[in-house]
Order: sequence, then C-alpha cells, then structure tokens
Amino acid sequence: MSDHDRNAAYARGIDVSRSAAIDAGLRAHMISVYNYMAAGVALTGVAAWLTFSASVESTTGALVLTPFGRAMFGGPLFFVILLAPLALVFFLSFRIGHIAVSTARVLFFVYAGLLGLSLASIFLVYTDASITRVFFISAASFGALSLWGYTTQRDLTGMGSFLIMGLFGIIIASVVNMFLKSSGLDWALSVMGVVVFAGLTAWDTQKIKEAYDPMDDGTVGGRKAIMGALSLYLDFINLFLSLLRLMGDRR
Repeated sequence: MSDHDRNAAYARGIDVSRSAAIDAGLRAHMISVYNYMAAGVALTGVAAWLTFSASVESTTGALVLTPFGRAMFGGPLFFVILLAPLALVFFLSFRIGHIAVSTARVLFFVYAGLLGLSLASIFLVYTDASITRVFFISAASFGALSLWGYTTQRDLTGMGSFLIMGLFGIIIASVVNMFLKSSGLDWALSVMGVVVFAGLTAWDTQKIKEAYDPMDDGTVGGRKAIMGALSLYLDFINLFLSLLRLMGDRR
C-alpha cells in the first residue's frame, strides 16, 4: 500500500496493519478449510475405486461380483456401510464443541473413507469415463460457486433458509421414490439436487467466511475449519451425485 493510501486509511480511522492481519488470517483459515475438503474428496475417491476394484472381475467383458463384492453390495454389510457415515456425521456435528481438534480431524477422514466404501457402487452403474467427466464438471462448478459465495457482497441468509427447506423436500421425496421407483421423479429430484447443492455451496462458503474470528484460539479455529470442510465436502459430493444421475452414461 502506498504512503498516500496509508495516510488516507489512517485519516478514516482504519488500522491498516490490523486489517491486513485479519485478511491474512482469513486467507489461512479458508485455505485450511479447502485443504481438508480436498483431502476428504480424494480419500473418498480412492476408497471407492479400490473397493470397486476388489469387488468385481471382468469375464468376457462383463463385470462379475467377487465374494468380497457380494458381501459389500448384497449382504447386511452393505447397510452397515450405508448407515455408518450417517451416524458418524451426526456425531461429529453435535459433538464438535466437546472433542479435540485432532479427534475431529480423524473422524472427518474416517467419514470420508466410509462414504467412499458406500459410493463404490456408482462404478457398477456408470462408466468410468462418464464418472471422470462429471467429476471435473462438478469440480469446476463447485469452484466457481464457492468463489462467488466468498466474494459476493449479497447476504445469502434468506437464500440459505429456502435451500434448507428444498433439501428436506429432496430427502422426503427420495424416500418416497424408493417405493415408487419413478424414473420421472428421480430425474426431477436430480435437477432439484443440482440447484439446491449449487446454492448451498455458495451459502456455506459465505457462512464459513463470516464465522471466522481472528480472536479464536487454535482449538476453536481448528474446529471451525473442520466443520467448514465437512459442509463443503457434503455440498460437493451431493452436487457430483446429482450431476452424475443426469449426465452419467450407464453401463
């Protein structure tokens, strides 16, 4: 900053050095959030691919489940793997204020790994090429939406409340469609999912930014970073799955 700019800032009563320190702290906090989130997504992808690779074998061009695959996708273990991440994310959300940062970090990565096990089934449904394509589309969309949420001066609180209502609507309709098995409703839910999780990405990013407090100690700041990463991780995964249902090529 030039001397003229500094003098002007001081004339307005702005502590330039303190403002710069807050900006640097916020950048470090957001980088920590995105690093945790990216590591979680990477772990989920690796866990899903390794689980799929161990679950199938190719016979005359067709995929056949191995004994491990039948246990993973056709037995009681499937429901354990399906429900375990849900239980873990609820535990982490409600107990985050009472556990050490290191414990929260481990639980976050355990959650990402468990979700990877349950998401291995998408490789049975969609081609590898389409999964890769949709992943990069999702990553580019997520990056743009998160950047907008971080930089916009618009208060997204009202939009966030509306999106949460939409999320509950998607959950209820998805449970109903488990019995109806309507392809039309499934398509509509996928479209709604893209809209809702796109909006939640921007809203959550703004919330994480506003929740930052330079007065937080390392423990509180670490917990906020992990919970922020969890929020963005869930937004990305659900955005990816919604786009995959719309754009993925089925086997």
